[in-house]
Amino acid sequence: MSEAALPMRLALVGSPNCGKTALFNQLTGGRQKVANYAGVTVERKEGRFSTPSGRNYLLLDLPGAYSLDAASPDEIITRKVCLGEFPGESVPDLIVCVADATNLRLHLRFVLEVRKLGRPMVLALNMSDAARRRGIRIDVDKLQARLGIPVVETVAVRHGGAAELTRCLEGEVRAVAVAEDSTDLHVQVRELIAEAVSMPRRTAEIDDAIDRIVLHPALGLVLLAAIMFLIFQAVFSWAEPLMEAIEIGIAHLGTWVGSALTSMPMLQSLVVDGIFAGIGSVLVFLPQILILFLFILALEESGYLPRAAFLLDRLMLGAGLTGRSFIPLLSSFACAIPGIMATRSIQDPRDRLTTILIAPLMTCSARLPVYALLIAAFIPQRTVAGVFNLQGVVLFSLYVAGIVSALAVAWVIKLLRKDKSEHALLMELPSYRVPHVRDIAIGLWERANIFLKRVGGIILSLTIILWFLSTFPAPPAGATEPAINYSFAGQLGHLLHLVFAPLGFNWQICIALVPGLAAREVAVSSLATVYALSGHEEGLQAIVASQWTLAMALSLLAWYVFAPMCLSTLATVRRETNSWRQVWIMAAYLFALAYVASLLTYQIARVVGS
Repeated sequence: MSEAALPMRLALVGSPNCGKTALFNQLTGGRQKVANYAGVTVERKEGRFSTPSGRNYLLLDLPGAYSLDAASPDEIITRKVCLGEFPGESVPDLIVCVADATNLRLHLRFVLEVRKLGRPMVLALNMSDAARRRGIRIDVDKLQARLGIPVVETVAVRHGGAAELTRCLEGEVRAVAVAEDSTDLHVQVRELIAEAVSMPRRTAEIDDAIDRIVLHPALGLVLLAAIMFLIFQAVFSWAEPLMEAIEIGIAHLGTWVGSALTSMPMLQSLVVDGIFAGIGSVLVFLPQILILFLFILALEESGYLPRAAFLLDRLMLGAGLTGRSFIPLLSSFACAIPGIMATRSIQDPRDRLTTILIAPLMTCSARLPVYALLIAAFIPQRTVAGVFNLQGVVLFSLYVAGIVSALAVAWVIKLLRKDKSEHALLMELPSYRVPHVRDIAIGLWERANIFLKRVGGIILSLTIILWFLSTFPAPPAGATEPAINYSFAGQLGHLLHLVFAPLGFNWQICIALVPGLAAREVAVSSLATVYALSGHEEGLQAIVASQWTLAMALSLLAWYVFAPMCLSTLATVRRETNSWRQVWIMAAYLFALAYVASLLTYQIARVVGS
């Protein structure tokens, strides 16, 4: 292939949350390849696209960076690739620097750093539509003249939103000549904004007025606690009608399908006692998970989450962390895996490792089905102080227990560290904005899609496997106990019961803990399958309420506050730390915490209840 026919290499750079990856997806579509850079765990994403004239491009989506003065693993990769210093990576022919048009005060500093490299460069002002809606006016011609590089506007989330960028790439983009300038970066940004950007005064005044409350050392913390409390109240109160509808629908469908399979008892057992009992018991919690993410997405879209990180910085410093750990830990409420991966933005390697080690203590959405099942079975649905839902109060308490435990573990790690240095959090806060219904709807659809794929994939597979292990071998002639007692699963459950009996766990719970290592919510479907095969025809919640003691339920709740994470999380920790030692440390300390907490909870509850 001649040199002229080779695709032009573009590097896409930008600070986190500028929409860089959305622009990458807009340009490349499905022609993408994802891997890790050689020798490190940072993700490498590469794609191809063509312009209308037929020119071909190879696009590399570099990790987000706040500065080329590299401190975090992500920023080191971005700097080295841009300079052509990373082994195995060719120097890019052109750098496309993406900046959030609604927050140029923050993003222009990084643009000026990239410009100093002297490489051919284009600036893409992303989210330009959002900037216009908020009254921000950007004089693109003045900005282009002042920077000496092409400047285009993009809307990465809209079809055709990168058209102006592709038109720019059709022309010739030369290397920028950068004169030596001793002026502070911050000063240059202020001059650029004063000359080329018109900011609505009213927007700044409103932001300042809200921040006087939101960032107040006392009122801000009270507001944050109130918001979190409201979220968990809504998880139970709003979701109940939808959960009942799903439960009734699944029950009717299971009965109808089961009646059609009466001539095939083994298949009927698999479908009714295995698939419908197991999958249905998990699927019913989808409304609660979506309500939780409705609030998280709305807070993220509004610009509140960075302020919460700033507000909690002092508290987290006491535990040996900074507010930078807040976003990864908050992400872990969805799942520990993206939370652990988000720690790449933490500059200090010790802070990053501590955040990785405590991320699984955040109450991920996979725990929610277990919590909701036990709370609904043992906590009466009544109001407290005439306002609050008691079940929501208990759920809120479980989330708080996870957070407090994470901070306590981080504090212990801080005591064990030889380096006692603390790093202040410096961050620029975005303007407040009203969340867009479309963006939140897309986020909820993605979350529902992920949950349903788990239900139809790993949970369905494990449910079928558990049904097989709970059905075979068949009981011997003259057996008097339920058939499941003689099965592989029954034998395993009775063996594990020797270890977990002090915690109050029965052998059915012991069986459910094993597939729960693959995904925590599988514990609920496993319990439903085991009880269905034991001859119980009631729903799982009714079985738990009638056959378990309150001490057993509280013990299992305590177990899942600290429970060792799923296997995929352990694999992520191995990849991110490049160390099996950290994996074993994490698994060991979480198992020890879970066992001790569950043991104390059960024994104390027995004494108090007797």
